[in-house]
Amino acid sequence: MPFLMTHFYPGGTAEEYAVVLNAVHPDGLLPTGQLSSAAGACAGGWLISAIWESPEAFETFVAERLMPALDGVVGGFTTAPEEHLAELTLYQTA
Repeated sequence: MPFLMTHFYPGGTAEEYAVVLNAVHPDGLLPTGQLSSAAGACAGGWLISAIWESPEAFETFVAERLMPALDGVVGGFTTAPEEHLAELTLYQTA
């Protein structure tokens, strides 16, 4: 089942996001299992959202790619995100 992940970083900036993005996605490609990604500034910080094929795909990404890539990164987000997860019901336009 498709799965939505959002991370909100209070006080986060575009510059911090760029550091993280370059560390986690140096090839500029989405990892296996990630269907889409979007991010931007919002009231009070920076919001990242991603749609995944499944919770398991997200968990694999976190364990095998995200956390190892962030180890030792300087200049990225300085706090843990507020995370929200949701199973999705997808609708298509006619």
